[in-house]
Amino acid sequence: MTIDGIAALIQDVPDFPKPGVTFKDITPVLARPDAFQAVVDAMVASAPEGIDVVCGMEARGFIFGAPVALALGASFVPVRKSGKLPRDTVESTYDLEYGTQTLAVHTDAIRAGDRVLIVDDVLATGGTVAATADLVHRLGGSLVAVTVLMELAFLAPRERLEWRDVDLITSLITYD
Repeated sequence: MTIDGIAALIQDVPDFPKPGVTFKDITPVLARPDAFQAVVDAMVASAPEGIDVVCGMEARGFIFGAPVALALGASFVPVRKSGKLPRDTVESTYDLEYGTQTLAVHTDAIRAGDRVLIVDDVLATGGTVAATADLVHRLGGSLVAVTVLMELAFLAPRERLEWRDVDLITSLITYD
């Protein structure tokens, strides 16, 4: 399965979750084991060496982050919405295209010096990645790279991430 083949499977859903927003539905990619495997393989191939921790954000970042972590021999850290984790957490709030959200991780999820890869399905405004980068830095981790299935470049997310020390961003599919 090629990246073009994967892109052809992603479906636009207009006016979801609210009018004016076009949602990129990845469930057709997940329904095809060859496409899902190709995405995971491409994410693993783009990862720098020596990754200790893979962070995946709720909920679709979990889908790709966990298998990428396994393939890299790294631990997987679920980055959850506020109130979803049972132990002590640190939190970061950010803006979405259509509201605000707060993300949290356990305070012991990342150790000082851990080399961290952030994995998600989409890079849109950059808010989710920025909040996760903030959590990584606050826990003493070293954010090495970000890998996403798709990037909505027309929203200029990379400009929003420059001040977060996010230097290496890999997007398998870019929408201009």
